[in-house]
Amino acid sequence: MTSPLIAKIQAAYQRELQLNREAITAQDLPLSYEAITDRWLTAVLCAEAPGAVVNAHRLSEPDNGSANRRKIYLEYNQVGQAAGLPQAVFCKATHDLANRFVLGISGGARCETLFYADIRPWLDIEAPVGYFASFNAETINSIVILGDLSDTVQSFCDHKTVMTRQRVESQLRQLAKFHGQCFKNAELKNRIGQLPTFREFFTNTLGFGMKEGSTAGFLAADSVIPPRLYRRIDAIWPATLAAIENLDRLPHTLAHGDVHLKNWYVAGSGEMGLSDWQCAARAHWGRDVAYTISCALSVENRRAWERDLLKYYLEQLAIHGGATTDFNSAWNIYRQMLIPALTWWTITLRPSEGLPDMQPKDVTLDFIRRMSTAMDDLDSLDLD
Repeated sequence: MTSPLIAKIQAAYQRELQLNREAITAQDLPLSYEAITDRWLTAVLCAEAPGAVVNAHRLSEPDNGSANRRKIYLEYNQVGQAAGLPQAVFCKATHDLANRFVLGISGGARCETLFYADIRPWLDIEAPVGYFASFNAETINSIVILGDLSDTVQSFCDHKTVMTRQRVESQLRQLAKFHGQCFKNAELKNRIGQLPTFREFFTNTLGFGMKEGSTAGFLAADSVIPPRLYRRIDAIWPATLAAIENLDRLPHTLAHGDVHLKNWYVAGSGEMGLSDWQCAARAHWGRDVAYTISCALSVENRRAWERDLLKYYLEQLAIHGGATTDFNSAWNIYRQMLIPALTWWTITLRPSEGLPDMQPKDVTLDFIRRMSTAMDDLDSLDLD
């Protein structure tokens, strides 16, 4: 990986390590979790509680083995305790170089910090609350500090989570809420204008080998891809590009962009919540809806429910202020947007050179199976 952008990120990263400047103010970013100090935590967490001070903190072990995700447990002085400041927070950062390649080239680090700093406070949805989010455009160093959900959620989802009809409808309600709110609310429209379009985001991923990695992953997933679709490997990438082009022509709203099942959780209320907003962009709602339904459901339930679920989503979108779409048009959009959703997962099976391992193999193969089967069932490659 020797592109000019990668070389620039590498050089900036090395300069940052050499300076090794202590993070003190909220404008500073720590170089590692171990470099985080009580003084810096006071600056970023206590600004709205004058006199509050972080007296001590403790790091958890890396979350799911990722050194870029940690919890921080906090102790405050009496003022901080009285203010009800969080006792624990969950953090996502781009401290290591491989992570900066992925999230720097794609723009994901910037997108997620923009979402939590400028957009999340305006949305009435089930999603983590952000306490602090900052991004350095030169070094791609970033950190997002979120409310810790561990003690309030029923469960965090994965490929083994049982997704009932009610749960999938809850997913679609959450999508319709933020899709619809960003159609009708002028302030939200302005705020999401800071985000790239999904086409721009996708184009950035070509810089770390999206085409090569997703193609290699498709070829390596022959055990789970329907044979009829697998034989049409040569049509997959052109169809992906066509879908991205169409996504750009359709009306835009806020799109999460990476709504696979592991990014969802079951909140204490029973409603589904959505985390990991690093692929947030401006796009048509079709990507989020097709990706959600095809990834969340077993093949059998998806076949039985998907038409009714799409109708349900359209009803909810109208309730929350989104533009109306006739079912036949929405159905064709749904069929086409399955294609780039699959591309987002085939690359995780064969990450391009220099990228970190993204997901466990069993998870990746199961999601590829679900989405590729949906494409095959609905003849996604044969749209007019």
